[in-house]
Amino acid sequence: MKIVGITTRVVNADMRNWVFVRVETDRPGLYGWGEATLEWKTQAVVGAINDLAPLLIGRDPRDIEQAVRTLKKHSFWRLGVIGMSAISGIELALWDILGKWLDQPVWRLLGGKVRDRVKIYTHLGLGDMRAVYESMETEPLVQRAAEVVQQGYRALKAVFIPYTHYSAPLPEVDKVAKLMEALRATVGPEIEIMVDFHGRPASAAAALAYIDALAPGRPMFVEEPVPPGETGALMQVAAKSRVPLATGERLVDRPEFDDLFRARAIDIVQPDICHVGGLSEAKKIAAMAEAVSVGVAPHNPLGPIAGAAALHFAVSTPNHVIQEEMVGAVPWYFEVVKGPIRMVDGCWQVPDAPGLGVEVDEAACARHPYKPEVLHTVNAVLSDGTIVDW
Repeated sequence: MKIVGITTRVVNADMRNWVFVRVETDRPGLYGWGEATLEWKTQAVVGAINDLAPLLIGRDPRDIEQAVRTLKKHSFWRLGVIGMSAISGIELALWDILGKWLDQPVWRLLGGKVRDRVKIYTHLGLGDMRAVYESMETEPLVQRAAEVVQQGYRALKAVFIPYTHYSAPLPEVDKVAKLMEALRATVGPEIEIMVDFHGRPASAAAALAYIDALAPGRPMFVEEPVPPGETGALMQVAAKSRVPLATGERLVDRPEFDDLFRARAIDIVQPDICHVGGLSEAKKIAAMAEAVSVGVAPHNPLGPIAGAAALHFAVSTPNHVIQEEMVGAVPWYFEVVKGPIRMVDGCWQVPDAPGLGVEVDEAACARHPYKPEVLHTVNAVLSDGTIVDW
């Protein structure tokens, strides 16, 4: 069996362009789908896939480890998040091919089932991006949280940490405390709440001020309390935090995760399967995490193929804790991809279709062509004009 073509389909989903990857084989009707979505880097990722594709033409798609090594080693330059996202999309498509060829779901090929259902969480607005990032006042925050719970979710994430520099102004800290109090009062004690800091605090002291304000609301974890790569600051936060810490969505290479694990600074790691190189790399990162008593909650605010890949990963990974999803990001989420995602009582169910279990409706894709994403990041400016982390 040989790879004969690698192509992309771009689908605009408001704040994101989903990048779907199709790998063709020389076997009639046998192909695979993956996803390489990367916000605000769509055309760069598509270009990287086009650059990488010739390295795999003529190779056996079932040799997945060898394919990833080829793409990483023969590219010469370190690939960064753009190149690694391109590799991820291709790698997922290879797993889809292998599962179809063997007539088995991918989770079985990744080691088999370790759980009967997968805990999930979504965001405010069920993933509508404006609701996610613009619920900074009490009324929209609690209203949207209530809607999520009414839809059957048992866990949710919110982003209401203000844009911050090296210190946390007391009025902002008090506001965060009041927002968390209102949120917990709205959803009750049985719903898990996660708060995404988005790496906005530029210092450990600023991060800790907000964490202390959130602690009475007992969040499941706080995410990216300091910018990625700031392991020393993260260790300072971990030493004083009363709340579990999570990070990792913006790391792409195993050595970066190794540094994080050696520091013993987090409780939950959040690799993105569509950025770290695909399922094989994500499984290796999960094994590294398990060795140091760290759980895994993969980052996944992306499209439906990424969601399917995350489902297979979760079913087969022992230290998986909870899965991020955004099936409500656009109303037509399930129109472009027919897939295995099915929620019952706040959990995804184990799929049984071969491969990733997805089929792309290319006509539906064509109804949502590429558009430049909304540049929401330009809002990350303080009142004095200082540009800070979004």
